[in-house]
Amino acid sequence: MFKRKIQLEMALQGIPPHKSPKVELEQYSTPAFIAADVLWNALSYGDLNGLKVVDLGCGTGIFTIGAALLGASESVGVDVDGDAISIAKKQSLTKDSDNTRFVVSDISDFNESADTVIQNPPFGAQKSNRKVADRIFLKKALEIAPVVYSFHMKETQEFIVDLANTNNAQVSHMFAYRFPIPKIYDFHVKEKLDVDVIVLRFERI
Repeated sequence: MFKRKIQLEMALQGIPPHKSPKVELEQYSTPAFIAADVLWNALSYGDLNGLKVVDLGCGTGIFTIGAALLGASESVGVDVDGDAISIAKKQSLTKDSDNTRFVVSDISDFNESADTVIQNPPFGAQKSNRKVADRIFLKKALEIAPVVYSFHMKETQEFIVDLANTNNAQVSHMFAYRFPIPKIYDFHVKEKLDVDVIVLRFERI
């Protein structure tokens, strides 16, 4: 078990981004400093240690592996992209996080229950056709777990909170970040774009 958040962040820094990200899936990797902060908060609220944690849209596994390193009894990463899952599995082995499991699946076909979901779904940073995907992810997360940590564009906060309320959940905590999006797709103009995102902690009512 890590004694300080910086130790977790350093452990997560070695997890690589996707080698060939697919634009239609909006695959932006969560930076280690943000992932560590979210996971550390989840640990402090009693949402990780000894519990089953699911990461929907896990990518290369930063939240799945991080939750396992912080004592989750089982940490499950789910992603439709088999290439991303392949990277995540290799990283899990290098981190000795043997309580991880990865599933190649569309989230609509994944129906395991969990104690906690931690997810960074496609949140529409590029105003793409994936801009409503985070709402689909949130609904699924609230179906399978009583506690959910989920990333969203800050500008959508009011809508997302209302959506959670209609799905019998309420926001207990909010964390704000400047999320760096690197130039990884051909249509990107800037080398890096910082966008305002929030991570909301939801509890089912």
